[in-house]
Amino acid sequence: MIQQLLNFLSTELTVLLTAALPIIELRGAIPVGISLGLSPLHAAILSFIGSMIPVPFILFTIRPIFNWMKRTKTFRKLVHRLTDKSLNKSGKTQKYGAWGLLVFVAIPLPGTGVRSGSLAVALLDMRFKWAFPAIFFGNLVAGILIMGLSHGFVSVFGG
Repeated sequence: MIQQLLNFLSTELTVLLTAALPIIELRGAIPVGISLGLSPLHAAILSFIGSMIPVPFILFTIRPIFNWMKRTKTFRKLVHRLTDKSLNKSGKTQKYGAWGLLVFVAIPLPGTGVRSGSLAVALLDMRFKWAFPAIFFGNLVAGILIMGLSHGFVSVFGG
């Protein structure tokens, strides 16, 4: 009994931590959870929670960290490259504000997840009260899309 509980918790923790990883995020964690035997909904919920964990940290800490890194010779080029890459992807976000951010995060393609959206928000100095809900709901839409694509919309929604 205890061994089964530990196996189940380790599966859930694996999915949660996979979703918190850069690049993989929710888009990769949902299929991982399903392949580990979780239901699509359970995998999606865990992945959603895991992918949202880094968002407040990025929104509140990335600018001071980048400012410090810009002053070091070692990291200056890296920060400029990351900043330029994020700002180039954020054209729609700048133009359409929170709605553009929501759509940007919701698109289930690599490089358009919550981390990229959070980084763009921090660099564009968007207000937290608009940015966080947009990231939250964009990630929710992405989770629903990936859950449906991973397991089939008909089997997930009972058609």
